[in-house]
Amino acid sequence: MSENRVRRVAEQIKKDVSYIIGAEIKDPRVAEITSVTDVELTRDLRYASVYVSIYGTEMEKEETLQTLARASGFIRSEIGRRVRLRYTPEISFYLDTSIEYGAYIESVLKSLKKEENSDNDRTREDN
Repeated sequence: MSENRVRRVAEQIKKDVSYIIGAEIKDPRVAEITSVTDVELTRDLRYASVYVSIYGTEMEKEETLQTLARASGFIRSEIGRRVRLRYTPEISFYLDTSIEYGAYIESVLKSLKKEENSDNDRTREDN
């Protein structure tokens, strides 16, 4: 199957799953700030790995991930109604920590820059 088609279908599934999580799942165990960051499809379009970023505590993240896994049947049926495919893909949810990791790296870089600026200030005072 064409890589281009797989990519287009994955992007459409990403949009639809984002909408379904945000607007149609009313479960209070799903964290309010849950976003779909990526969808990877197999070449035969039968399996989809959905990566979600969840803002909250570790317990909230785990609970949200479990709730999404339990709701995967509902989400799959909604995808089947929205995206016309011969087979609706089986959906698996995975936690994406790349946004948190990026924020951590940014904070480390800021602290290094502060240290560097304070070291430069001390050096100037010594001269």
